[in-house]
Parts: sequence; structure tokens; C-alpha cells
Amino acid sequence: MRLNIIALSIAASLIWGGAIFIVAVANLVWPSYGIAFLNVVASIYPGYDSGAGIGSVITGTFLGLVDGAIGGAIFGWLYNNLSQRFPGTAK
Repeated sequence: MRLNIIALSIAASLIWGGAIFIVAVANLVWPSYGIAFLNVVASIYPGYDSGAGIGSVITGTFLGLVDGAIGGAIFGWLYNNLSQRFPGTAK
């Protein structure tokens, strides 16, 4: 079975970008919510500052969408290549 790389990339993008969006918006409403998660995200993504307002939410969401798409595409490509090299092991 081969994975559809585009579909996997879009799904991963929406999940990761959505997760960052939901936690960042919740952090705007409840400032103590998700601080550790947002600090980790801020340490990975340049230009993102956790808890800095709606601009930060948009920046983090956009970077999460791009990162999720790239990660999903790499995962799909890697899975498809490895499943071709080892065809009899997965059923």
C-alpha cells in the first residue's frame, strides 16, 4: 500500500498548525495555559514569540502549517520508499 503524499502532507499540516493555533488562542484567553508548549514552539520557530498577541498566533500557525506539510511529505515519501524495499514484511 502506498500513501498519498499530498493528502498526508495536508493532513499533517492541518493537525500541527491547528494544534499550535488552538493552544496559542487559549493562551491569549487564559495566559497560564500552554506556556511550556508555546515556549518549545518559540525555541524552534524563528520569529515566533509565545504570548505576544494575535500576530504571534498567526505567525505560529503559519509556521506550524508549513512545518507540518514538510514533515508529512517527508514521512510519506520515506514510508513509500521503505515499503518498496521491504515488500513482504507488512500485510
